[in-house]
Amino acid sequence: MSATAVYWLIGVAVIAYAVTAGADFGGGLWDLLATGPRRERQRELIAEAIAPIWEVNHIWMIFVVVMLFSVFPHAFAVVSIALHVPILLVLVGIVLRGSAFIFRAYGMEPDERRAQWGRVFAITSAATPIALGAILAALSSGDILVELDAAGAPQVRSGFFVGWTSPFALAVGLFTLALFTMLAATYLAREAQVRGELELSIDFRRRAVISEAVAGALAMLVCWRAWAESPELFHNLLAQPWSLPAQALTAAVAVAAIVCLRRDMLQVARALVIVQVALVVVGWGVAMDGDLVLGALDHQDAGAREAVLARLPYVLAGGSVLFVPALWWLFRVFKSETASSATS
Repeated sequence: MSATAVYWLIGVAVIAYAVTAGADFGGGLWDLLATGPRRERQRELIAEAIAPIWEVNHIWMIFVVVMLFSVFPHAFAVVSIALHVPILLVLVGIVLRGSAFIFRAYGMEPDERRAQWGRVFAITSAATPIALGAILAALSSGDILVELDAAGAPQVRSGFFVGWTSPFALAVGLFTLALFTMLAATYLAREAQVRGELELSIDFRRRAVISEAVAGALAMLVCWRAWAESPELFHNLLAQPWSLPAQALTAAVAVAAIVCLRRDMLQVARALVIVQVALVVVGWGVAMDGDLVLGALDHQDAGAREAVLARLPYVLAGGSVLFVPALWWLFRVFKSETASSATS
């Protein structure tokens, strides 16, 4: 296996994380924003949709970290040093979110205390995607400075708050959150439809359309801030031969998703929003132009060793024999539409 193949395999894992765990984060925000006469049922549906599978979705983040550590150790070192503050914030957010969800759902405490845990769950669900987006923005900002020492090992020369505290990073963080809320609202609308709760489905359909509009506005904000703060990324996003067709395709998929949402074609809408998020991630990956840290560390120079690359396919194949059937069975039992309709 080549280093380039691993680079794109990591990209596939990022897409998988976005469309699974990302939707879980988005569900937490909708828990915070639940309104109207059905707000309690909205929260119940979110909990019922998340509860069976939310932990397993983080397997994709674990996969990305392990691939970086094993195959691209120089990149792992640079990222874990330059961005250790936002990475810590993400880890704290994930732990607090998971703990709060459990205490709210299964705790024996009074309702008031469980409601407090619910607020912790919702707030961390909103804050963590912003931190994740800030990390991606920092990696693509061109602000992280790396120099090689005498032994050829990379040394971070920029500060600990460089790249992820800028307006560009905030814009990318908010855009990430908007995409996650769009995924969550679309998934929940379909979940409610399968259960026969049509009014609840309409609630989340409206939220999905609003999220699409917000994501579109934030996408333009991200482009503007990239132009101002990350010219290399902006050039790769909009000035390459593939740029405009890719942007047009993503926009067309978003418009098609809105149309399907408004016409109650929720099964198609769910597929379209997954494709939309995948296209956003692929566009960002291509715009990185083979770098793991834009302008500072190419994946070919990130410490990949031939001995590791030669054995990696066998390790991945062996792990897949155990992982793929278990994952398929988990989703088959808890997330198939037959299972969802049976719980209604």
